[in-house]
Amino acid sequence: MNPGDLAPRIRIDAADGQGSRLDLGFADFMQDVVAQFDDQHRHLYVNKAVERITGLGAGQFIGRSNAELGMPTALVTQWQDSLTAVFESGKPKTIQFTYISPDGGTHLMQTQLTPELDGRGQVRSVVTVARDLTEMSLGLRPAGRRAGPGGGDPAGQAQSAAPRDKADVAAQLGPQLAAEHFKAIVQSSDDAIISKDLHGIVTSWNAGAEAMFGYTAEEMVGQSMLMLFPFDRKEEERFILDLILLGEKVDHFETVRVRKDGSALHVSVSISPIRDSQRRIIGASKIARDISKNKLAEARLRLTANVFTHASEGIAIADAQGKLLDVNEAFARITGFSRQELLGQDYRIFSASNDGPLSIEACWQALQETGHCQGEISGQRRDGVGFAALLTVSAITEDSGQVQSYVALLADITPLRAQTKRLEHVAHYDAMTDLPNRLLLSDRLRQAMANSLRHEHSLAVLYLDLDGFKAVNDKHGHAVGDQLLITVSQRMKSVLREVDTLARIGGDEFVLVLVDVHQMGELNTLIERILKACSDPVSFGGRVMQVSASIGVTLFPQDDVDADQLMRHADRAMYEAKQAGKNRYQLFDAAQDAEFKHRGEELQRLQLALERGEFVLHFQPKVNLRSGLVVGAEALIRWNHPQQGLLAPASFLPLIEHHALGLRLGSWVIASALAQMDVWLDQGLALAVSVNVSAWQFQQSDFVVQLTRLLAAHPRVSGAALELEILETSALENVQATAEMMRACHRSGVSFSIDDFGTGYSSLTYLKNLPAETLKIDKSFVMDMLDDPEALAIVQGIIGLAKAFKREVIAEGVESRAHGERLLQLGCDLAQGYGIARPMPAQQIPAWLDAWQTRALQAFVPVADDRAQLGS
Repeated sequence: MNPGDLAPRIRIDAADGQGSRLDLGFADFMQDVVAQFDDQHRHLYVNKAVERITGLGAGQFIGRSNAELGMPTALVTQWQDSLTAVFESGKPKTIQFTYISPDGGTHLMQTQLTPELDGRGQVRSVVTVARDLTEMSLGLRPAGRRAGPGGGDPAGQAQSAAPRDKADVAAQLGPQLAAEHFKAIVQSSDDAIISKDLHGIVTSWNAGAEAMFGYTAEEMVGQSMLMLFPFDRKEEERFILDLILLGEKVDHFETVRVRKDGSALHVSVSISPIRDSQRRIIGASKIARDISKNKLAEARLRLTANVFTHASEGIAIADAQGKLLDVNEAFARITGFSRQELLGQDYRIFSASNDGPLSIEACWQALQETGHCQGEISGQRRDGVGFAALLTVSAITEDSGQVQSYVALLADITPLRAQTKRLEHVAHYDAMTDLPNRLLLSDRLRQAMANSLRHEHSLAVLYLDLDGFKAVNDKHGHAVGDQLLITVSQRMKSVLREVDTLARIGGDEFVLVLVDVHQMGELNTLIERILKACSDPVSFGGRVMQVSASIGVTLFPQDDVDADQLMRHADRAMYEAKQAGKNRYQLFDAAQDAEFKHRGEELQRLQLALERGEFVLHFQPKVNLRSGLVVGAEALIRWNHPQQGLLAPASFLPLIEHHALGLRLGSWVIASALAQMDVWLDQGLALAVSVNVSAWQFQQSDFVVQLTRLLAAHPRVSGAALELEILETSALENVQATAEMMRACHRSGVSFSIDDFGTGYSSLTYLKNLPAETLKIDKSFVMDMLDDPEALAIVQGIIGLAKAFKREVIAEGVESRAHGERLLQLGCDLAQGYGIARPMPAQQIPAWLDAWQTRALQAFVPVADDRAQLGS
């Protein structure tokens, strides 16, 4: 396009007396604002540059005047006067005005108004080209003067062509014709603007073309455009010229051209015909824009899309709330859902449970905290079949740090996990009966022994040998013998509880581990069922076979030996059962058997002790190691036996567990503690007391009623001064019922602590669901933490959990100053233990308090002996 041809064209383009025929499509590539007005001062056309200046869409201008668009009144008047003058005189006009852009900036604009004349010389429309002269005007103003508010012309007020300042921008620029103005625009454009004749010979070449293609105007004017065409695209020039001769335009044609240095350049080309005054086509104008970066970005997007689509790993994109925005085919295949079913769904849609190595909820929590999550999950497909996968999720953030979305990678490892499980099963289970083998039995037995000691329950180890199996095997063959073993093992397993273990250790020998044995009668019943399961006839292949079993039994911890020795003892007892006539069982130790038989006698003796008042309470102080304050005391029951002296609770409480006598004794402890608190109040001592409550006592339906009655009997004692300690494992069977019971007790002011915290396997369940105010760290961990890193880690973990869940924490088993110092370092201030004070009779508490307050300057005074009491 030759810029010099544009001004005459504006005047003579239309000769038919109809509407405007100006083709202003090229103006969308300009930085200046181009507009066309009719004789009613309404917009016929505006280019895209107006959107940058005004913030309004170009389409909003069409058919509307400046006044209708909300332009300031002064500007509306200036524009109306200028447009009227051009329409009436048919002469161009230049005006200046200031305008406030959407971002609040004040801009100095200069506009050339050029009339479009029809064939009779009448003004058909007015075309305006507005250029932003703000930067230029700043350079022309005298020092100290600033444009805009507070520094010169008021923003938003119209200015006439006559300057109000010393320097007149128009005068500095000089009067410009429309064609010259357009020529300046063409030369300043970043796009390549080129004109050529009908033979493809270049007739004009702007600075943008020089920068884009590397040729100067001197090198290109007069040369063929084919210099820029790759060899395989030279036919494009003939095709384009044919369209131009037909008067057609080419809009945004994407192709490839060659720079001077030989490199390829992706361009978007728009081409329009150039006509002379007689409307004859004499050439073409071309605007070329470099789109190489766009093409590179498109290629990268295609590569990314191909990776997303064809990756073997599942890929999902979710928004900041975890709603799925997109998934690839692999993700749909792994989860079993179609892409349409997944889009818009919550991220939990493919999560089966939280039982896997990494739960979905834990992953979501990690994302909120760190922005990243990785681990193995167990999921469930749409058809209900489970799957295992490695999940990696990363947060995508904006510059502000706000999470924009999440990208998840899912690798299906279901076959690998299935193979691993098969290998583990082969290693730990008997191939024929599918029962645990000797290796797995040994592991389970050791775990059961540890739990037995921790929870003070007995377990039974049974060594079983089938009577008469060898005869069946010899008579009917190994296949029949194997089937007999399988049938008998299945029958035995059916009569056992879920928590018990049945293992085959070879031949016709089995070992059973029965946990949580409370009464000998209960054990006898279970063993009789096992004997019957073994002795019932078995039909196979038309044959009826019958065997029996000889069982040896030993009890732990009554038989206080290691796991291997327990099985040997049971084996020895099994031999005695065979010698005694088979199809029976035999206890390893008659003394242990006598212990069960005489349990009834012991219960009678304990009931008599309660009636005679032989039980007493001792109190162990609880202190704040950091401040030295005594925060309370724990009430501990003792049996003042007439012959054996003072007995610890471990020697008699297990006998009354789950017995009515245990309920009576528990009620006596609470009543005695409240009565003692009343006595201390008379002595001027207000001391909070904690009382241990057994699981069975606390789960009684009338517990709250009984507690309320006991508190009412001591009105001076505040319910807030009484704390009930519940073992961590007290409410495993019904956490919800326990929580409701605790809330009912709270209404009386009574508080709760969880005793021996860390010894159970549901600690987090307690923290989440049980409204207990305090956690008591089990003394076994506190006592071992100085030498055992694992014990120390547990103590640290419990303290951290207490802080996280806003609970108090107190440590039991503080035996030395070193224990106290380490606890303080870990952030645990409350403690009790032999290092502070041993449990003592109630009457000794006042004197001990006086002595402690005298010695405890901070939490404790320095001592020479590390194993000495903290307060001594």
